[in-house]
Order: sequence, then C-alpha cells, then structure tokens
Amino acid sequence: MAYDTELADRIRFLIGTGPGVTEKKMFGGLAFLVGGNMAISASGQGGALVRVDPAETDALIATANATLAVMGGRTMQGWLRVSSDDLETDEQLTEWVNRAVGYARSLPLKR
Repeated sequence: MAYDTELADRIRFLIGTGPGVTEKKMFGGLAFLVGGNMAISASGQGGALVRVDPAETDALIATANATLAVMGGRTMQGWLRVSSDDLETDEQLTEWVNRAVGYARSLPLKR
C-alpha cells in the first residue's frame, strides 16, 4: 500500500518549510524530519506513524485513538500508529503533528 498523498500534503502544510524541516521516504511512507529526527510519517500502512516521548506512550495509548507501532516484529515505545479515520479533521491531525514536532525538536540535532 502506498502512503496517502493527501495526508502527506496536510502534514506538510502544518509543519511548514522552516529551517531543519526535511522530507524523506522511510518505512514505506513519507517521513517528515525536524533537525534530522523523524517526527511523523504518512505511513505506507495507512494513517500516520507518529514519534512521541517514549515515557508518554502508555498514557497516549490509553487515552487516544493510537496503537503501539510494531516494526520488524518488535513493539516500539515512542512510536504510535494513528489510523486515517482518527486524522480526518484538521484538529485531530494538528494535535498529533504538534506533539510529534515538539518531541523531535527536544532531541539532539542530527547531521
């Protein structure tokens, strides 16, 4: 399955093109990186792959419509999958983009 180009366009609009913001095809989707750190991706599996503070993973799964991401058969703390149905409104997507970008900005810059 290819990633949702409309979702990618919506994410791109919200993140903008500021310094340190790049796009890269990763994990079968289109990832948006901030300072070289992946923040969010329009996933090739549908919906979004969202990077969050690993310490907040369990609370977000319990309170938001998100599931723990599984990559290579392993569950990944700090990586959540959010379905397209839960990203339909601008408000829903903005919340996830802001959370992901905020966490990516808190990480050391990568070169």
